[in-house]
Amino acid sequence: MTFIRRTKRDVPSLTTATLPDLIFVVLFFFMAVTHMREVTLKVRYRVPEGTELTKLTKKSAVTYIYIGKPIENVQSANAETRIQVNDKFADLPMVVDYVTEERDRMTPEDLQMMSVSVKADRDTEMGIISDVKQALMQANVVRVNFSALQKSEK
Repeated sequence: MTFIRRTKRDVPSLTTATLPDLIFVVLFFFMAVTHMREVTLKVRYRVPEGTELTKLTKKSAVTYIYIGKPIENVQSANAETRIQVNDKFADLPMVVDYVTEERDRMTPEDLQMMSVSVKADRDTEMGIISDVKQALMQANVVRVNFSALQKSEK
């Protein structure tokens, strides 16, 4: 019995017709699951703990204000507690202007649900938080909440 051996084997050609479809599917997947950070934190923010907490229902109408000490690479000569809105430090009159601008940009449906979320470091003095609350009252903000984590029972 004689076997015929082929010395040259042909590899079937690879079809690349579905390659663009595959690339777009992967692209859409990453676009759907990727969370883009909107604000670069310039203040140190360690989440305080609380016992009576509720979650926000609609986060599209929420404006965030961060309060804390500046982080090391942004730290200026004084290391006092600072207020951050968007990507810049602000003082109290700037907080009023920022909230007013955010309110003007919202749709009427979001305007009814508008709230301001204050994310303050756990070591922030209450006087600064009180000053921010007074500034928010000047800006006619009705809903103010403070971010915290549920305190674990030990």
